[in-house]
Formats: sequence, C-alpha cells, structure tokens
Amino acid sequence: MKKLVALFSASALLLGACGTTGLEGSNTEDNGETDIESVERDEMVVGLSLSTLNNPFFVSLEEGVVNTAEAEGTEVRTVDAQDDTAKQLNDINDLIQQDVNVLLINPVDSAAIEPAIESANSAGIPVITIDRSTEGGDVVTLVASDNVEGGEMAAQYIIDLVGEGAVTVQLEGVPGASATRERGEGFMNVAEEGLDVVDSQTANFNRSEGLTVMENMLQSNSDVEAVFAQNDEMALGALEAIEAAGLAEDIVVVGFDGNDDALEAIEAGRMDATIAQQPDEMGRIAMETAYEYFDGEEIEEYIAAPLELITNE
Repeated sequence: MKKLVALFSASALLLGACGTTGLEGSNTEDNGETDIESVERDEMVVGLSLSTLNNPFFVSLEEGVVNTAEAEGTEVRTVDAQDDTAKQLNDINDLIQQDVNVLLINPVDSAAIEPAIESANSAGIPVITIDRSTEGGDVVTLVASDNVEGGEMAAQYIIDLVGEGAVTVQLEGVPGASATRERGEGFMNVAEEGLDVVDSQTANFNRSEGLTVMENMLQSNSDVEAVFAQNDEMALGALEAIEAAGLAEDIVVVGFDGNDDALEAIEAGRMDATIAQQPDEMGRIAMETAYEYFDGEEIEEYIAAPLELITNE
C-alpha cells in the first residue's frame, strides 16, 4: 500500500515552553525551576485511566505506556472507564487512594473530568492528559495529535478527490470530548467553504452506532458523495452500511486514527483514507514525559504527536 503522507513532527507543532502548571506540592520559582520530589523509575506507580479499551486505538495507546514503563521497571495500573464518565471519576478516585505517583488520563468527557483532576491536584499527584484535554484542573501537559489540523486534512482530501461542493455527511464522536469538538472544528473550517455538508450526527466513536447512523443518513440523503467519520470505528460502521446499500463505488469514506482494521480496508480498496494517529507513540511520549517531570525537566504545556494522511493511492 502506498501512502500519501502529510507528516507533522512533534517539534513543529509544540507550543511555547511554559513549564509545569501549578500542581500542589510543587513550587515554581522565579527562575523557572520546579522543586519536585524525585521518584526512582523502578519504584514509580503509574495510574492510567482510559476512556475505553473497547477501541483498538486505546489498546495501542495502553501498550505504548506499558511497554515504556516495563523497560524501566515501572508499575502501571490501568483502569477502563468503558466510556462512562461516572465510572472514570470513581476509577481515578480509587487510583488516588492507592497513592499512585502520577496519573495519565484519557478523558471520556473533557468537562466532566475536571473534578477528578482537581482531586489529584489536591492530593499532590501530577496529571498528564492523553489524546483529549480537560476544561479544568491543573495538568503537567497534554499529549495529543493536532485534531483541528487533522479535521482540515480530511475535508481537503474529500475536496481534492470528489470536488468542490461534494454532498457530504459527518459522523461525530462522543459529545463533550475535546477530540470530537476539535476534529469537527477543523473539518468545518474547510468544509464550510468547499463542501455541501447536509448532515452531521453523533455515533459516539462506536462502530455499531456508525452503521446505524449511516443507514439513517442514507435514507434521508440519497445523493451523498462523501463521509467524514471522526474516528475509524465509526468509518468502518458507515462503510458496512454503504456496502449493504450497494453504494460502495459512489461514496468516499474518510476516517481518523489509523487503526489496523481501517488500514486493511484502505489497502483492500474498500475505504478511501484515514487521518492516522500513532497511539502507541502517544503512550510512549506520555510515559517518557512523566519520567522527565520527575527528573525536574521543563515540560511543554502541549506535546503534539504526528499525523499522516493515508490513502489507497
């Protein structure tokens, strides 16, 4: 499979350095240095809270964290929120009670996660968010792809492939998740001027919901020419609906994430493109950043993971 690549290096997308944000238990001096209690890597306990492990993307993200940690003898305690905000808050509270040294959190909902992060702040436990941001509380950094840029890439690819004014629908992710908001924002930045977006509905980043929502969209919009799904799971569900309707040759499908099933579908010529993230690399970066934090290094407030546009061309 050949790849059409638009690669964004992490260094090119990093925001200006500002050090760690105001965590309780750390004292930021005027010279920019932070007094942090050092923790030996083979004695460190990491709490990893993921929005769901029912998505291959987050399984790969966990592997990136765990493999990096195991190489240093670090213990990782993973909890699966199962896309349930209340469960995630309880899970994180349990990790805080276990007195973990650092929390790596992939929020279900960027607003609803705020109390959990504030609880970690009060306990003096540093927090790193992954893939999705928080709307409140203090974090060391956010490790994520540039979702806005990725959404723009998807819209531009549809324009390049199908043409200006193509009749397009969008499948949105979990309401309240920063990735949903940012990918949609980026997509519409370009689509508002270049595409005819006739419908946009949530399918909660879920494949089966993507199938159902796409079936309904096809019934309401018989002239659809392109689909942008804010993750590959929804894109694959939409693809099933499109193929079942006998429209596989007529509708372009673009996803986001670059999971294995999507890459196989692209290679087979069934799916057109995905904006590929590298979740294992994202997990590795997050774990390495935790080590750097305890080593007293200056941490950027945002660390960008690379993206690439992958097509079957």
